[in-house]
Amino acid sequence: MVSVAAAVAAGALTLGALAPPVASAVARPDTVQHELDTLVSGDGLPAALATVKGRDGRVRSYTAGVGDLASGSKVPRDGQVRVGSNTKTFTAVVVLQLVAEGKIGLDDPVEKHLPGLLHGKRIDGARITVRRLLQHTSGLPNYTEFDLQPGYYEPRDLVDIALRHEGHFQPGTQWEYSNTNYVVAGLIVQKVTGRPFARELERRIIQPLGLRHTYFPAPGDTSIREPHPHGYYRESAGGPLKDITELDPSWGWAAGQLISTNSDLNQFFTALLGGRLLPAAQLAQMRTTVPADATFGPGARYGLGITSWPLSCGGLYWGHGGSIPGYETRGGVTDDGRAIAVAVTAQPADEAPLKRVERLVDVALCR
Repeated sequence: MVSVAAAVAAGALTLGALAPPVASAVARPDTVQHELDTLVSGDGLPAALATVKGRDGRVRSYTAGVGDLASGSKVPRDGQVRVGSNTKTFTAVVVLQLVAEGKIGLDDPVEKHLPGLLHGKRIDGARITVRRLLQHTSGLPNYTEFDLQPGYYEPRDLVDIALRHEGHFQPGTQWEYSNTNYVVAGLIVQKVTGRPFARELERRIIQPLGLRHTYFPAPGDTSIREPHPHGYYRESAGGPLKDITELDPSWGWAAGQLISTNSDLNQFFTALLGGRLLPAAQLAQMRTTVPADATFGPGARYGLGITSWPLSCGGLYWGHGGSIPGYETRGGVTDDGRAIAVAVTAQPADEAPLKRVERLVDVALCR
């Protein structure tokens, strides 16, 4: 877009053509809406949704596209979506709450809590600590890299799939994203508390924050409860979009099973960064980061279940993001309370749409 000053200098506009200034301001398109529209019209995504909390504290929700390709129905404003790996931040919060309660130590070996679970070639539960699970420095193979068939999985099934393969590196020597880390973390939560992992999420985070549209699907629940845009999957570039809204999300478990909304995600991350979920010591541990450029892009750093990215206007924002068949989510919050969450209803076949979403997050937090 050419700036007004440049257009005047080039002779394309006269100063008189700018009057009246109020009408001109009203006609200016909203950047967030424009980018969502482009994701649909230019990138071919069925729908895009965003909720933004600006510097003024005002919350705005946006939609573009259609909620159901078959019926052409509207996109529900702030509709529920599968939020994938944003679940990891919730899991890390529960673990760190248990650390604050003295029930888990960040440097406890997994073997202390789950004896005999982690074993195999270059895999030793006595050397993999809770911190290394949350930080993705364990070296555990990522079970989602292997052939997962549709159906229900117990968490131990997912760990067993990973353990059929060799550990990728000695614990603590490298960083590599692995969903297996968070399944093991969820198992530790269950062992230490004696309660189901989903119940701990509910009583420690979802209920206290009043996240009315966030839940952990029960075993066998393949649906999405509240108004939601349908999610789609394309088997190959240029192939048809297939409706994959209903699926068994058990293969994600503590690494990626949650359903939520953009506004609930903003509320969760804002509360977390604001110190409402963790004592200062544990929040500081969570925000102690290592480079994570390989997975999350230039300048990204990973803490304990949370990622930081540099903003083009200076400073950082914190969040996670998630990828699950049918939905991609991106977003984050700043320390001063600005927030954005964006969801699209298909996993893009190339990087261009995701780069556009990531640029939108930056623009929305910087404006």
